[in-house]
Amino acid sequence: MVHNFNAGPSILPKEVFEQASKAILDFNNTGLSILEIGHRTPLFQPVMDEARALVKELMQLDADHEVLFLHGGASTQFMQIPMNLLNENDIASYTETGTWANKAIREAKLFGHVEIAGTSKDAAYTSIPNYLTVPPTAAYLHITTNETIAGTQWHTIPYDCGVPLVADMSSDILSRQLEFNKFDLIYAGAQKNMGAAGVNLVVVNKNILGKVNRTIPTILDYRNHIAEGSMLNTPPVFAVYVVMLTLQWLKDQGGVTTIEKKNNEKATLFYNTLDALPVFKGPVAKEDRSKMNAVFVMDNPGLEKEFQEICKKEGMVGIKGHRSVGGFRISMYNALTIDSVKALTDLMKEFATKKG
Repeated sequence: MVHNFNAGPSILPKEVFEQASKAILDFNNTGLSILEIGHRTPLFQPVMDEARALVKELMQLDADHEVLFLHGGASTQFMQIPMNLLNENDIASYTETGTWANKAIREAKLFGHVEIAGTSKDAAYTSIPNYLTVPPTAAYLHITTNETIAGTQWHTIPYDCGVPLVADMSSDILSRQLEFNKFDLIYAGAQKNMGAAGVNLVVVNKNILGKVNRTIPTILDYRNHIAEGSMLNTPPVFAVYVVMLTLQWLKDQGGVTTIEKKNNEKATLFYNTLDALPVFKGPVAKEDRSKMNAVFVMDNPGLEKEFQEICKKEGMVGIKGHRSVGGFRISMYNALTIDSVKALTDLMKEFATKKG
């Protein structure tokens, strides 16, 4: 058995793979593949409509929040957000919490002034800032709710920051219940928790748009995508279809509340095991540990290669830490079963016993 702990593209439900594979050969008994149907035909429009409707339902979004499926990953949004929301002489507040937050900061500086509202740089990004300083004149506050590489996660969201709240939720989207309507813009690449690579989810409060004085290229203006229902140009048809299937699966599981309980169980099992075994160490502050991406190292780095080889032999895929930080990382996304986490924790216990 293979246990898929990849950080992204990542594990998806088996049911989704089965349905998607059938659609590649014959979509809805049409004799056509999902890969060859026209995006403006009666065959695909219901797919886009249902995918958007499921996001609204699962997030319980109000009428002001629009759902878009756009090309590219979250990295495209690093520049598209300030292009749409930040004037050249205005300020945007950003939290500096790791690799992905820093990438967003770098792009925003191309469009206006950036002030750091809070940082964990001095702690090597092993924690989330305790205090934020957000100017009341800021165009928005940007947070990265879950840092995939650093293994940190915001457990207390700064809803009351006093300015529009923008969040990169790429690696924990729909993994837990949040007050989604209190965010003015949410974005997430689909390939970590929601579907296949190639499509980007954007949820935006339409009331924050149209306030910058620059000319925005047609394809990068959120208002145009809203007006065309995510059909301004040819959408990534297959990727949107896989998102729809994954969201249907999530709804069938009982929705976000139910999946959050399962995710909590997986994270608790893993971290309790980690803390009980001195041979392993978790560098992240306990109160800021991610329930999606757990990072850990070994007390004796010389044992890391041996543990990696044992994991590989036992079918553990994707446990090697990101190249920039080393060590180990396991991703416990929605579709990962607790059985996979138990298999890993049993292996960790066995290894720790042998190494004393």
